[in-house]
Amino acid sequence: MMKTLCALCAAVFSLAAQTIPGATGANWPSYGGTHAAWRYSSLDQINTGNVAKLSAVWAFQTGDAEHGLQSTPIVIDGILYLSTSSNWVFALDAATGRVLWEYRYTFAKGSTPLYGKQNRGLAVGHGLVFMGTADNHLVALDQKTGREFWRVNVEDFKQCGCNITGAPLLVKDKVIVGGTGGDSAHRGYLTAFEARTGRFAWRFYVIPGPGEKGHETWPGDTWKLGGGAPWMTGSYDPALNLIYWGTGNASSDVNPAKRRGDNLYTASVVALDADTGKLRWHYQEVPQDAWDFDSAYEVILTDLEIKGVMRKVLVHPTKAGYAWVIDRTNGEFLTAWKYVKHLNWISGMTESGKLVGRREAEPGKPAFICPSAVGGKSWNQSTWSPHTGLIYVPVVELCNDLTATDQEPEEGKSFIGGKWEMKPPAGGKAEGYLAAFNPVTGERKWVAPTPSWILASLLSTAGDLVFTGDPEGNFFAVDARSGAKLWSFPTGGGHRGSAVTYSVNGRQYVATPSGWGSLVGAFHRTLWQDTPAPRSGSTLFVFALPEAGR
Repeated sequence: MMKTLCALCAAVFSLAAQTIPGATGANWPSYGGTHAAWRYSSLDQINTGNVAKLSAVWAFQTGDAEHGLQSTPIVIDGILYLSTSSNWVFALDAATGRVLWEYRYTFAKGSTPLYGKQNRGLAVGHGLVFMGTADNHLVALDQKTGREFWRVNVEDFKQCGCNITGAPLLVKDKVIVGGTGGDSAHRGYLTAFEARTGRFAWRFYVIPGPGEKGHETWPGDTWKLGGGAPWMTGSYDPALNLIYWGTGNASSDVNPAKRRGDNLYTASVVALDADTGKLRWHYQEVPQDAWDFDSAYEVILTDLEIKGVMRKVLVHPTKAGYAWVIDRTNGEFLTAWKYVKHLNWISGMTESGKLVGRREAEPGKPAFICPSAVGGKSWNQSTWSPHTGLIYVPVVELCNDLTATDQEPEEGKSFIGGKWEMKPPAGGKAEGYLAAFNPVTGERKWVAPTPSWILASLLSTAGDLVFTGDPEGNFFAVDARSGAKLWSFPTGGGHRGSAVTYSVNGRQYVATPSGWGSLVGAFHRTLWQDTPAPRSGSTLFVFALPEAGR
């Protein structure tokens, strides 16, 4: 009788989990899993009790090893869509890996992006597959055939020094893309296009122009080339019809001498009307950024109880070593908590979110700052599990010597205003680990050390598992409640992308990109000389339980 009741309870919970708005089920339809960016799946066929039996069932080599495989696969109705750094797209049978179609973007002659070719994902909907390109185009492909349906040039990448590396966000009848350029002399923006036609719909400039609110926070003409690139992927709340996007650092990155002021709306979260792109509210986390602390990363939408009241919130962990918790209806600061152990760029934060005790680099004099310009975490995403009530973060304990220099901006060219030299924390060593936190208080529940940093995104599931991969080439799973490692598989290539899970014909699969790359990844050998050098490549590995053991 008790076993029957327990089975019934489990079935009810499983059904309830599948109705959670931020959770994925059989499909993985968007970059963050869903528009809430949880990177959490309600699937629990693979769980702590049987994950040790997980085995590879198929693998697919893309043939494109430039900057590794950094993307997030999209899975819809048994078909997996995968993009690569050189803007190739593959449609694969999600159960077998069989190629259904292939598309290779053609770059114009002489098209060499400022920081090389990189791509982190796609959007799929309206019968189309959408991808931003390394030469700043947005293309739409026929979902069934891979034939190019439309293509638009977002801006001349040679002029702006920018491109599109993040996955587009598909919201209703519009597809929205951000772009790079925070480290170059450029004015960042988001652009929305009509999904079916590619026609321009709206544009939001991160840095307000003359006559716009916030323009006064930029002295002189610094607003024209002030950075703020929203280069990753945003989130969307359909009930509020608001798009949430993190914005990048101000330029020049480490020398704010000529842009004294808050520099709105850089290093912020902005909430935009999905239909018009109009700013509804903003919250600036790092006014007058002097440390290259992008806020361009994942915006996790959920509801949390704060001081006895359920609030619609967003949780925003960024490079600065803090996770901000903000009311997503109006931008009210609720709290912020530190997720790194080593942090000295400020001495603290007030109850209202104001920064206290800023430490900046003086021109020509190195300043030892923690965390580093790499961040307490990079763009690789955290995950939120409603099953455990915890948020999981890939933490990097790393500092740097920042040295500011005078530099005049030249449109489209690198505009850092100094340099950084990566160093371990004082009296310690560079360290990487996974950590689980209470999303309201920041209380650390557990830490799972790793041989070096984790630069792949995290995936959590209703099976009480957290998956990710390391630079040494191991894809692994830990217990979501304790951090204990339960399973590992050597893929042969360092991990820099984002794993997903999905189901086909009742069988759960876990897929992970493998292949090291990116500019940040190039620092690895100088920081972790005692670990194996990460191997490049571009292979998707897919795992499942043995048929008899499901």
